[in-house]
Amino acid sequence: MKPHLTSISDIAKALGVSASTVSRALKDHPDISEATREKIKAFAVKVNYRPNALALSLKKQVSHTIGIVIPEIVHHFFSSIISGIEDIAYSKGYRVMICQSNEDFRREEMNVEALLDHRVDGLLVCTSKSTEDFSHFLSVYRSQIPMVFFDRVCKEIDTDRVITDDFNGARLITSHLIETGCRKILHLGTQPRLHIGQERLQGYMQALKDNNLPFVSELTLNCDTPQSVMEHKDIILSMADKIDGVFAVNDSTAITAMHILRENGYRIPEDISIAGFGDDPVANLVFPTLTTLEQQGYHMGQEAMKLLLERLSQTDTELTTRVKVFQPELKKRNSTKSIPAK
Repeated sequence: MKPHLTSISDIAKALGVSASTVSRALKDHPDISEATREKIKAFAVKVNYRPNALALSLKKQVSHTIGIVIPEIVHHFFSSIISGIEDIAYSKGYRVMICQSNEDFRREEMNVEALLDHRVDGLLVCTSKSTEDFSHFLSVYRSQIPMVFFDRVCKEIDTDRVITDDFNGARLITSHLIETGCRKILHLGTQPRLHIGQERLQGYMQALKDNNLPFVSELTLNCDTPQSVMEHKDIILSMADKIDGVFAVNDSTAITAMHILRENGYRIPEDISIAGFGDDPVANLVFPTLTTLEQQGYHMGQEAMKLLLERLSQTDTELTTRVKVFQPELKKRNSTKSIPAK
């Protein structure tokens, strides 16, 4: 059964006054006597009256609500970003509505439509892995609804974005593997069409070049989830005797690879060093603890919300596009060898 939400008309009918009297009383209008105001407010509390936020937003053209479209909440990096967004949003009087795409393009489209139907003032977006058509975001952009991309961005749309320096991060952690003695490093990457995948692959390749090591295409696998690691288990194990290092595009992939290698008799890091990307809390709990890169997700979320607030406060639609780049920090732990003393 559909719940009935008490309206101003319901209160007016129950108290025998006009709807306009109820509306003005709830707003403490001086034309309404104090006694009437108190009577109406008391009754409103009794019947759990709540203002219709959508109706108010239509009237004022402002909802003070921000929409977030994110691949998944359970991922530590994304939940950290949400925390950063929310802390800034609530401090400035905004609420947030969070939608998960679950890495599905169609669901992402539905998320955007739902948020726009709820009259959000702006959008904060991290695209799904399966998104190749960005027309739903282009429509938002053309409607001049403020929008900021974070992490996975749409380069085809000229709007503000907050990103990690994926190239430098991958170069940094691959260089660390090389400094510890690794020479044949397997890269477990993500889909090549994803910008972050391209950047991390290029950073890995640059580190090899910097150290006069050849790039071997056979030492790269499109393998970016624990499930895909298990699906590629036989391939990874067939390479195990030929490699001395693994750089994975994220921590969950690195940890799963570490698990199957240890399960098959390989010592980490004595036989094979392993490094991830993201600094998930579990990276410091597994054995051996995982060397990885910290992405500053919380601060990225704060920065994304600040950029959106600046857009919302500006009437000038010709503002220069801003790109905020966060440098990842290397976290050296026990899954990689110590750097040999010189």
